[in-house]
Amino acid sequence: MTITPTDAPVSLYGAEHAADPQRSYELLRRQGPVGVAEVAPGVVVHLVTDYQAAIELLRDTDTWSKDTRSWLHQVPEDSPIRPLVEWRPSLFFADGEQHAHLRRVITDSFGLLDPHEVRALTCRYADTLLQDFADTGNVDLVRQYAQQLPLMIFNALFGMPDEHGPRLVWALAAMMDSDPEKQAAGGQTFGAYLQTLYATKSAQRGQDLTSWFIDHPNGLNQEEATNQILITLGAGNEPLVNLIANTLVRMLSDERYFGTLTTGSLPIQHAINDALWNESPLANYSFHVPKEDINFYGTAIAAGSPVMVSYAAANTCPHSGTPSDGYRSGSKAHLAFAAGPHACPASDVALLIATTAIERLVSYLPDIELAVPAGQLAYQAGAVHRTLTALPARFTPLTPDAKGATPWSRSPADPRKKDGSASADTDLSALSRPSA
Repeated sequence: MTITPTDAPVSLYGAEHAADPQRSYELLRRQGPVGVAEVAPGVVVHLVTDYQAAIELLRDTDTWSKDTRSWLHQVPEDSPIRPLVEWRPSLFFADGEQHAHLRRVITDSFGLLDPHEVRALTCRYADTLLQDFADTGNVDLVRQYAQQLPLMIFNALFGMPDEHGPRLVWALAAMMDSDPEKQAAGGQTFGAYLQTLYATKSAQRGQDLTSWFIDHPNGLNQEEATNQILITLGAGNEPLVNLIANTLVRMLSDERYFGTLTTGSLPIQHAINDALWNESPLANYSFHVPKEDINFYGTAIAAGSPVMVSYAAANTCPHSGTPSDGYRSGSKAHLAFAAGPHACPASDVALLIATTAIERLVSYLPDIELAVPAGQLAYQAGAVHRTLTALPARFTPLTPDAKGATPWSRSPADPRKKDGSASADTDLSALSRPSA
């Protein structure tokens, strides 16, 4: 169905929106609880910006469907949003019993993860990344830390050896690139990674998510299992990258949090909740279509028309009825992880990884600070994710301790493996700061 708005669509892509998304959401709110937005060139959707309306939609599976096939023909093949709405046999695009069948595999499998092991993996790979820049005194915390860490962890949780991690990191980054050729190359590399992963775990099971997906009593076939892995990696990576980076912006620019690096005045979890409320890492998503013509919060929506939920706008909605700024950071009522039956099934794991990643960074670099004013930071110009282009920071460099080898050593006795990754017992405590 084609949307014929009475109001001009508000653009949610481009430099203007990236610089000030709240301006876009305010323009949409003037249209009512449900506005009309252009989320990519030529792709127009209804967008829910009201908190209560968003909650109602996300919980109402009788009225709404997640199947995108009825309107997918409206999205150009080369549209940047096409990969995010392309129908697949996964829980993202399933309804009813089929959704419950697929979701159960993911929730059960993630429930088998040991939080202590997830935390240990996060520390291990955080240390691997730290050793590559901690002696330099400066870093781009997006490119050199937040963008790499989640995929290194996911690679291990899905049961692949460390040497496959860089390939996964490169593939996902390429798929998000603006260059169509690089996007295509990234997609091919990612597809090959998924095939290798499935073949490896089919041949030999392990204590990992892929093996648990394959062996789950719900009996997924190869296509279903592969698509659940694809969705978990795709949906889990970019928002987690953004959550880590957006939280670090707050900790390094807001004096309430900056003090935590040395005085512990506010916990990291407070900063994470603040970011989830006010800078939702997944800003606009949750595509739905009404199963029949409806009037939703005063807006007539034809059956099969695309409707999107703005988590970012709903979280900051002035009419939400949720606690105001001073208390929101302690509330879990935000919609950053969606709500209802399609809410993120791995939010606890995501929060554990983000918290540990930030703790590890600031514990070893306690004087880290932004290298540019927070107001000069720029975000990528897309409708779905709230992604920083870079997060430059500086700190006092760490230098090798006189007592012996450290993760920074480059001698033949280097504890790094031949593939360049750090040994599992990397310990940054062997490092010290130069005296003044």
